[in-house]
Amino acid sequence: MSGLTNNTPRPTDIRLHQASRLLEVKFDNNTECKLSCEFLRVYSPSAEVKGHGPGQETLQIGKEDVNITAIEPVGNYAVKLTFSDGHNTGLYSWDYLYDIAQNYEALWLEYLGKLSVAGIKRKEL
Repeated sequence: MSGLTNNTPRPTDIRLHQASRLLEVKFDNNTECKLSCEFLRVYSPSAEVKGHGPGQETLQIGKEDVNITAIEPVGNYAVKLTFSDGHNTGLYSWDYLYDIAQNYEALWLEYLGKLSVAGIKRKEL
């Protein structure tokens, strides 16, 4: 998921809506999505979150009110997001960003399920 494939849609516009904590991404195939900062933080492609192999993921908790404080392009293939909790080691390649955007609902439900299994309740904002 880290590289670019020839048919990967590329973002044409990335806008942060800080008040609503949403990152709006428009791709060159006319796909548009709004991803919450919390979602992007808990699905960070960093080793801190994903671990170094299957089964080594770290469940991220308490990220309900996290925001994005900086967005930096990385070459022509990714963006680096800096979050208000100090996390900034995830590089969101265009492939990865598009993949999580396309699977947002399933991934969000998976995350909520993991929290539930761990006995953790999200605080409502």
